[in-house]
Amino acid sequence: MTRGTPASWAEGAKAVIGTALGEVSRVWFTLASGRLTEVFYPTPDRACTRSLDIVVAGERFASNPVDDAVHRYAQLDDGVPLVAISSRDRAGRYRLERETVADPRSSVVLQRVQWAAHGQPRLYCVLTPHVDNRGDSNHAEVFEHLGVQVLTAHRAGVAVALACSQRWARCTAGLAGSTEAGDLRRHHALTQCRARAHGEVELIGELELSGDGASFVLALGFAHTPHEAAHLALGALDRGYEPIRARFVAEWRAFCPRTAPPAGCRLWTRSVTVLKTLEAKRVDGGRVAALATPWGPARGPGIAGTYHLVWTRDLVESAGGLLAAGVRDEAREALTFLTTTQRPGGCWPKIMLLDGEPVASKGQEERDEVALPILLIDLLHREGALADRELELAWPMIARAAHHLVDRGPATALDRWEDTSGATPFTIATEIAALVYAAEVAARLGDARSARRFHAAAERWDAEIEPLLYRRGGALAGAVGVDGYYVRARLLDQPFPELDLERLPATEVSPDALALVRFGVREPDDPRIRNTVRVIDAVLAAAIPGGHAWRRYPGDEYGEHRDGAPFDGHGVGRPWPLLIGERAHYELARGDRDAAGRLLRLLERCASETGMLPEQVWDGPDLPDRGLYHGGPTGSAAPLGWAHAEYVKLCRSVADGRVFDRPSVRLRTGADAGRHAHDPSPPTP
Repeated sequence: MTRGTPASWAEGAKAVIGTALGEVSRVWFTLASGRLTEVFYPTPDRACTRSLDIVVAGERFASNPVDDAVHRYAQLDDGVPLVAISSRDRAGRYRLERETVADPRSSVVLQRVQWAAHGQPRLYCVLTPHVDNRGDSNHAEVFEHLGVQVLTAHRAGVAVALACSQRWARCTAGLAGSTEAGDLRRHHALTQCRARAHGEVELIGELELSGDGASFVLALGFAHTPHEAAHLALGALDRGYEPIRARFVAEWRAFCPRTAPPAGCRLWTRSVTVLKTLEAKRVDGGRVAALATPWGPARGPGIAGTYHLVWTRDLVESAGGLLAAGVRDEAREALTFLTTTQRPGGCWPKIMLLDGEPVASKGQEERDEVALPILLIDLLHREGALADRELELAWPMIARAAHHLVDRGPATALDRWEDTSGATPFTIATEIAALVYAAEVAARLGDARSARRFHAAAERWDAEIEPLLYRRGGALAGAVGVDGYYVRARLLDQPFPELDLERLPATEVSPDALALVRFGVREPDDPRIRNTVRVIDAVLAAAIPGGHAWRRYPGDEYGEHRDGAPFDGHGVGRPWPLLIGERAHYELARGDRDAAGRLLRLLERCASETGMLPEQVWDGPDLPDRGLYHGGPTGSAAPLGWAHAEYVKLCRSVADGRVFDRPSVRLRTGADAGRHAHDPSPPTP
């Protein structure tokens, strides 16, 4: 029975993420490898567990289904985050059926377990707490609450309690890797019990069951104190699993009819469900990027490297995805969060908790995260989710962000991939588009001075794009057969680097150049854009089943090693499904609706069997021992909200025949330079 490092996180690739709708229930749960993994409370940026395992032990074996069973998932329907997990032991000794829901009436996660086995094995529940985002410094205790034994852990004013519908035969609170945990591996039984422990803890409860098959319900309650958490868990058990499940399902089904999937968009409803699940509920408009930590077992014990945090860019992308699906209220609420977390100077933290506290920013700013909120306001207003009066109320935020861009742009301390600086196509495209829109709003509201300033900067930076970023000639252009291409990044006043075609610089080329078209800064049939697309395909395209996906840039190290070992600060960057969506939007912009549709199908093929779109897909040979299969999810984050948002926007774009989130106004060039014009983006014939 093998286990990951106790103070680490669980697997990054989730089979399901879920929460109950409404603000009463303040828990979010995740499932991976057939088990319950991180549960978050009281907001989705605060993890409280690493995993809840069920260990099956007989006279001569102790088996953890995570390692020893084959799992199958059956989803109730696309619009409800509820799956039945069937785990069959490879040795044929037992079968487990599990189903997990969040209680809409309280902060409790319930898991119904049904099992069958040969003989009379013992079942153990093993809870690894990770309270308030840390796997260390947890205090664990076993106590009686109103005569019922409960397993609890707490730290920093947050507590979790595990209760069961069946009586515990014996329980222990021990340190991870201690004698008690070793008992299960060596002696196939729990022989020692302790009442409490502190540090990297593990809570183990042996179930008192009889016969070759049985069923029971586990309840994880979350509150400020252990006794309060125990009270919630026992209360949910008393109300019963079936009524709670019925309400959980009914509320999700009531939400989903608000969206109508375009024809043929297989993952539409699941994607909207994912985006809804990532909301923070009582933090108006707040949402995290994912409920996962990429390569979690190799990370810990703190929040470094986790994705259950806020990136302004991911928040805007997810809000745009909801808006594309017609979920206007939730999309509009993003403005509340952006307004309350904007810094006095006009920018936002690179990464933050839901209370606005920066996380490991070190003062490094991603300037696209200053421009994108302005463009979200444009999209909300255009889609009828923001009234004229509300636009006026949003003006101070727009003005602060736009003035910040003019003062600090166009170069950025970090690009959207967070590992290079300078002028980049994605950043400058968002900046120009944002300033043009801000100039129009300023003019409409009578602030002529700001309108002139914003528009002048947009014009100036637009004229600088080619001198800054278009590399004419050179070894790579010659090898591909083009006269030049837009590079990924370049420091101002620095020459283009010398090229070795065997080891291209990370700054040389990226699909980011497609943003120049996406945001209306360059036309899709511009020869320089077409040249760049040829270079992108030559350098970054990777074959996956059904077509090609794209890596981020040459030499990307953010991914598993070639042998499938997890990313540890180094590795090999893999294709990102969301880049398939960005390429599809480019094809649609140039009028090839069929090509966009084919890429949409390819993007769908990147999803897991439960419909979760990952951050990255594996483009190497199958490595079954690592759980890596060609074209399937890697150990990075899944589902990624940004990927699902890009998918929903692409579905909407293909259905409409135009790019959904292309800005409503854009800069004119040539004879019309100096004026901005409305771009209604009529449907492509």
